[in-house]
Amino acid sequence: MPEFFASKKVLVMGLGRFGGGVAVTKWLAQQGAIVTVTDAEPADKLTDSLRQLDGKGGGNITFKLGGHHLDDFLNADLLVINPAVDKQKSPIVRQALARGIPFTTEMNLFLERCLALTIGITGSVGKSTTTTLIHESLKAALTPPNSLFTIHHSLFPHAHLGGNIGKSLLPDLPNIRPHDLVVLELSSFMLEDTPAICWSPNIAVITNLFANHLDRHDTFANYSAAKQNILRFQKPADVAIFNADHDLISRWPSLARGQTLTFSTRNPATPKLPLLIPGDHNQSNAQAALAVLQALQSRGLQLDLQAALHAITHFPGLSHRLQLIHTLPLQTSPPRALHFYNDSKATSPDASITALNAFDPRTAIFLVGGYDKHIDLSHFEKLLAQRAGAVLGLGATGQAIVNNVKQANTLPENRVTYVGTLEAALPLARDLALTTPTLTAVVLSPASASWDQFPNYEKRGETFTKAAQSF
Repeated sequence: MPEFFASKKVLVMGLGRFGGGVAVTKWLAQQGAIVTVTDAEPADKLTDSLRQLDGKGGGNITFKLGGHHLDDFLNADLLVINPAVDKQKSPIVRQALARGIPFTTEMNLFLERCLALTIGITGSVGKSTTTTLIHESLKAALTPPNSLFTIHHSLFPHAHLGGNIGKSLLPDLPNIRPHDLVVLELSSFMLEDTPAICWSPNIAVITNLFANHLDRHDTFANYSAAKQNILRFQKPADVAIFNADHDLISRWPSLARGQTLTFSTRNPATPKLPLLIPGDHNQSNAQAALAVLQALQSRGLQLDLQAALHAITHFPGLSHRLQLIHTLPLQTSPPRALHFYNDSKATSPDASITALNAFDPRTAIFLVGGYDKHIDLSHFEKLLAQRAGAVLGLGATGQAIVNNVKQANTLPENRVTYVGTLEAALPLARDLALTTPTLTAVVLSPASASWDQFPNYEKRGETFTKAAQSF
């Protein structure tokens, strides 16, 4: 009940540099709680988050920054712990829990109060894209006819997006109605704590599972168990959707407590969708979204499937993740187009190998290189030599990548060049495409961090986008 928080002393552990604890802090203060926010970082590292809380919240907010103090935890009536905090490895949290101080999370606070149908998506790779595709397709499928929109807008379901994708839905609770749909990206860290409220989503989507976050979960079995919480409390009328192409996940339907569906890109009867985002992995993400639409239809929800399919096939991609950011018509005969993709978030060779495999062999110009993290790039370089249409080297690691690709002697010498900077790379990429009809894409997928030339991968991607769109 709303009055539960009135005058309660609530400690929020983890404000975060990017505002992860801002929404829950505001919400708790608005409920009348006496809030203490604690973070290991000092105030000068949290300026943006603190600015968002300046004078807001409607209640008493105290900040204890630059470290955590046991007394603050022991004096609290409730702890709200950021999912990034490992409760098992935090001595101060373990002491507080041993003393019987109750805890919760922002996600659990929301889920306990959400009356809408929930769609939860988890996996190791691609869950953000899948979550967004589901949300975009639902927004399109639920949009009422123009003639009815103004008069009956409130009668139609709305789709809300939140969870690990970066948006807290706590502030939106008053606007989320029982006939709405809530789409949530759920990380293993979030799913660790959902058993505390005996919750699983009405529709659960599991994309894949690879070894990840073992520094937190210790073993792959523990990591898998956290992911399986998305199924653990489903009811017979709920639906679980599994990736039939993934060897491990294809065996999980036996864990389901309700109905099951699968999706696949290997079925010959399922044609490839004409997506803007390239690659078989994105075909799989799109098939997961279509399976959700199927599950909702089976529950009797009226959907405009043509509008939903249009939203899926015209989705340009998430920022900095194989995102189509520009299409340049080329003055050639016959006329052709050159597509620019921003994959700046690919800061490791494995991420860039995914991008490399997303394009037909010899069709994409790859811009690679950046800060040297002393990671072995040899496998990536071998695949570049086998599949890339051209390779332009950037930054600190770019010269070595170019040298190693050249040694394979699989590409003309003018198509394997160290250029140093993005500004120098793009005109050369355009000129190569003009003279080589098979080259249809320019892909920034560096396989390296950005810190030699940019403060972060976002700035690198923004610079690439701005330069590409200037053509």
